Amino acid sequence: MRIFVSIASYCDPVLDFTLRQAAAMADDPRRLHFGVVDQSPAGQPRLLAPGRGARLSQVRIDPVDARGPCWARAIAMSLHDGEDWFLQIDSHTDFDPGWDATLVRQARALGAPERGLVISSYPNAFSFENGLVVRRPTTQGVLAHVVKPGAAFEAEHPVLGFEAHPVETDAPLAGFHLGAGCLFAPGTFVQAFPYDPWLYFHGEEQALALRLFTHGWDIVHVPGLPLHHLYNNAASGAPPRPLHWDAEVDRQRDTDWWTLERRSRQRLAALVSGQPLGAYGLGTVRTLADYAAFSGIDYTARTLAPQAFRPRAG
Repeated sequence: MRIFVSIASYCDPVLDFTLRQAAAMADDPRRLHFGVVDQSPAGQPRLLAPGRGARLSQVRIDPVDARGPCWARAIAMSLHDGEDWFLQIDSHTDFDPGWDATLVRQARALGAPERGLVISSYPNAFSFENGLVVRRPTTQGVLAHVVKPGAAFEAEHPVLGFEAHPVETDAPLAGFHLGAGCLFAPGTFVQAFPYDPWLYFHGEEQALALRLFTHGWDIVHVPGLPLHHLYNNAASGAPPRPLHWDAEVDRQRDTDWWTLERRSRQRLAALVSGQPLGAYGLGTVRTLADYAAFSGIDYTARTLAPQAFRPRAG
């Protein structure tokens, strides 16, 4: 059962580590196909296949020409070549031994691929100390997404903040939000939910969660998620990672990041208002009212119920 691994990387010094670790830690790296959008300055060497029989497809883009994470993820998704499973990760990820078999086993135990579902979360952290990987787990249970405490809808856009809430359980939990940097699904996800390149960054996960829900797919948070994330802070032990909206490069672009961000907020507003967005729009299996009852997030009334701030029960 082949796995396509989608990676959109922006000037990331940890990208090569991520590729090598994914291949090294896989039970069967020959089933892996990496689709990488490498947004790196001219003169940087092309990526090499990570070895052990893993396949690499790559697109190189100058950072000046980059148009944000969702645009890059859409390009990476286009490199999918019919693989049975789809994994979307950030370019700064570490892996447990046998992570590929673990994810497939977790998904099958939940009814995939016959059942439409996505396994997702904001993963536990890792850092580097003296060049070695050190895990920084928050929990051995489930990291379930909730709306950040104190968050509220703003008048001009529907973007909300979310965080991962540790739940000490060994049972999967139903989710109403996902992490775009850690998303595992059947390969049919690629045709059913093409990535929306007109989104920028903020609101990306909300839009995809709504599309999944209204099309009848489920989000599941699982214990023992075999992926780990390098967060871009002083505790990471890695060089600071450049961001797409950093001013030095952004001032060289024809379209600045804030223009893309404003358009993205309008895009999310159009989605939640039910405007026809073709393949990027809402489904008809469930409604936004159903989502409000499920999650506590009511996009129509722009209100948040108490349940939006706590994980759902199993």
